[in-house]
Amino acid sequence: MTATGLIIDGKAIAARLRADIAQQVIARMAAGARAPALAVVLVGEDPASQVYVKNKIEACRQAGITSIEHRRDTSLSEADLLDLVARLNADPAVDGILVQLPLPPQIDAQKVISAISPEKDVDGFHPVNAGRLATGLDGFVPCTPLGCLRLLEQTLGDISGAEALVIGRSNIVGRPMASLLIGASATVTVAHSRSRDLPELARRADILIAAVGRPEMVRGHWVKPGATVIDVGINRVARESGTGTRLVGDVCFTEAAEVAAHITPVPGGVGPMTIACLLENTLKAAAH
Repeated sequence: MTATGLIIDGKAIAARLRADIAQQVIARMAAGARAPALAVVLVGEDPASQVYVKNKIEACRQAGITSIEHRRDTSLSEADLLDLVARLNADPAVDGILVQLPLPPQIDAQKVISAISPEKDVDGFHPVNAGRLATGLDGFVPCTPLGCLRLLEQTLGDISGAEALVIGRSNIVGRPMASLLIGASATVTVAHSRSRDLPELARRADILIAAVGRPEMVRGHWVKPGATVIDVGINRVARESGTGTRLVGDVCFTEAAEVAAHITPVPGGVGPMTIACLLENTLKAAAH
């Protein structure tokens, strides 16, 4: 088991970022501007989504950001959701728009994401913002990979020249994470389900980022001694005792922690940073 000094404390780093954002909101309002405003759209009764939205709204409240909640029934049509997004796009009192995923099956999530104004796309999922990130231009970056980069910067400082492996190529984490690392001058490999000899790729990495949604897939012998491991996964698995469940990441923490120099826990690592970076993006949207 690792010494506690080697665990990357995402809660503490996120708390500092959120406190800084709150101070910036206060300064903005002291200068005569209104508080930044985030519209949060939740469709249906998905339990995890309910928790995520509740946490995001509470984080907004603590930072002095206005949250405007739009809850809709699972039966909501795609046309009605697109109409709501259009109204939020046109509302000058709304700086950022967040449509909580997943959406019910009758709604095309990509169509909804593409309908959000790129200037209000605080999730960073719009194709325009994805293109800006990929080409090194300023835009909104998805909150989870942005949070991962902040953790790396706080832990390692300059990561230029470091060899980084991103396991996973989703548009939400893997691809934008690779773009951020390239922007920070790391040497980047993206691995996926068809990658050959994944453990060997992992053992070369100074920075290993796991974002595949497979519980404890990355084992300790995959990790290069002295590497920094960022575990994006959050998976609920049955307890060994047979009673209840527990949360684990995509990395086998107990094994990897014996080898890595720095590692994020699950929970308490990347998760808090995702919400802090959502607040950061909302403040940025208000400043535009």
